[in-house]
Amino acid sequence: MGQVRQPRRIQACDGELGAAVARAQDGDEAAFAVAYRIVQPGLLGFLRGLVGDDAEDVASDAWLEIARDLGRFKGDGAGFRGWTATIARHRALDHLRRQRARPRAGGTEQDILHLPAPHSTHDQALESLSTEQALELVRALPRDQAEAVLLRVVVGLDGPAAARALGKRPGAVRTAAHRGLKRLARQLGVGGEAEAGVTDEASRTLGESK
Repeated sequence: MGQVRQPRRIQACDGELGAAVARAQDGDEAAFAVAYRIVQPGLLGFLRGLVGDDAEDVASDAWLEIARDLGRFKGDGAGFRGWTATIARHRALDHLRRQRARPRAGGTEQDILHLPAPHSTHDQALESLSTEQALELVRALPRDQAEAVLLRVVVGLDGPAAARALGKRPGAVRTAAHRGLKRLARQLGVGGEAEAGVTDEASRTLGESK
């Protein structure tokens, strides 16, 4: 089975992120701002997938909780991304439960759905894909596949971290992400390649869409 690759720039930032978090835990407000700058784009992209246009508000609630509980966090940069994604997901699910009494178009708990904009590609088979097209394709995925793709590729979590955020086994999340990316690649006509190549191609395209 093909592997879902984390965006390289996210991995490259983990050292800086870990150092910033450690300084922030010692009271360095500027360091907290650095951590926010690194984490927020992926976190906001994930929340757009959960709550659509309400992502900014939910992200604000999540960051209030992150700042409040920062002293409890233990781990490195990658661990911090997983921890913040878990908090953001809980706040998003709380938001969706509150919205059930007053439903809005595209705002149900079944909509796992949006990718962050702007969308860019790098001379690959998916080069002509627009953000709107990507949204439609991800919206059509089963929920478990869409959530796994968003956490693995957009937020940049590895399999165990994504599994912790979702409360599932790593193998189940890895399989869901692989199937989701394979389906997206097939719908985009990235066929005729080895299975690993198909999922790697889709992963690169979605992972570089910030």
